[in-house]
Amino acid sequence: MGTMPIAPLLLSMALPMMASNLFQALYNVVDSFWVAKLGQDALNAVSLAFPLQNLMFSLGIGTGVGINALLSRSLGAKRQETADRAANTGIFLCFCSAIVFAFVGLFLSRPFFLALTSNEQVVSYGAAYTSICLGLSFGVFGQVCFERLLQSTGRTLLSMVSQITGALINMILDPILILGLFGAPKLEVAGAAVATVIGQFIAAGIAVYLNVRHNPDIHLRLRDIRWHGVTAQEIYRVGFPSILMMSVGSVMNFFLNRILISFTEAATAVFGVYFKLQSFVFMPVFGLNNGMVPIVSYNYGALREDRLKGVIRIAVISAISLMFTGFLIFQFFPGQLMSLFKPTEEAMLAQYDEMLAIGKVALRIISLCFPFAGFCIIAGSVCQAIGNPFYSLIVSVCRQLVVLLPSAWLLAQTGKLDLVWFAFVIAEGMSLVLSVIFLRRTMTAAEEHFRRERG
Repeated sequence: MGTMPIAPLLLSMALPMMASNLFQALYNVVDSFWVAKLGQDALNAVSLAFPLQNLMFSLGIGTGVGINALLSRSLGAKRQETADRAANTGIFLCFCSAIVFAFVGLFLSRPFFLALTSNEQVVSYGAAYTSICLGLSFGVFGQVCFERLLQSTGRTLLSMVSQITGALINMILDPILILGLFGAPKLEVAGAAVATVIGQFIAAGIAVYLNVRHNPDIHLRLRDIRWHGVTAQEIYRVGFPSILMMSVGSVMNFFLNRILISFTEAATAVFGVYFKLQSFVFMPVFGLNNGMVPIVSYNYGALREDRLKGVIRIAVISAISLMFTGFLIFQFFPGQLMSLFKPTEEAMLAQYDEMLAIGKVALRIISLCFPFAGFCIIAGSVCQAIGNPFYSLIVSVCRQLVVLLPSAWLLAQTGKLDLVWFAFVIAEGMSLVLSVIFLRRTMTAAEEHFRRERG
């Protein structure tokens, strides 16, 4: 990470993660694709479950970001003991997180759905889905943690193997368990949750094996997987803004669903479909982003200013290009994208027609902000990777809570659902302004750090 030419290095680091993230996006869509065959209530249940699932992912991924940054910086500065402690303490933290979410899934799933809707079918489907996904969250926390350890040491190809295997297993099991194929029980929405959990546990097991056998840069020992206060503090100093940023998304999603459902349940189904579809656009950018962070952290620790700026520049250009491609797809093919979630039963086609009409407009409007979002994603991660993690948190909170939700509520007062979707564009415009300001401040501080360290 300190000597290879920047563009090939970023490509080698990012491509496996982009590929694995695309598989992740694919299996998210496949999940909803098969659930949608059961009707709008089933699709709504999975869509409304997003805030709880996102909280779980927020804690796992945010902790992983902290582990990644600390481990990469330690390796760059040749501090092996600190790197090993970051890995082992990170595993312990993820295990504790899984216990917390197991409790949430088992005891709070039904009250959560009752707070959103009085539709008993949606509540029943949703509570079954989240109690399984969260109640058995050890798989997803293990998968995220051990994949991050591989990514932190540049072994993104091995990380990809783990993630893609889990996603493939999920995709294979989805129709079998949801629809009851090949003699399996028809578990409906609960079947999607069971398929997800099985895929996560298998992926976690593979990631553990790959770290133990093929990741010599860190040393994992069972006796060292325990609490270490100083290390945990450093992990969460960097990772906590990511946790809060993603958690803010859960709050936004919860309240926006309440705004949308006041128009029609079809609007919340469309919002859920959008989140599945947009992952095809955002996931490759997040893969690029994940490939960039270890390079940025390593070269910041190694005092390589030229390489630091070079990788940021290439990452920004690449992210904007990817997001612009997604914008074009959403603009020209919204109907085709929505048709992926068409139910099979004729009695439900009237609901689908309403969802299709709403969805075409929603996808075209929301995608207007995609190119801006590409820059903001990279800028936020640069701030996190080199010591200004709260900048990205400020941007996220302002975008989703300070601007998006109030804008959506005000636009909803017009009584026109189509206008509500413009809240996303307004919020991303504000995010772009703040991201530019904070990235400049971060790079100025980095330059001062380099001058100070060089004497």
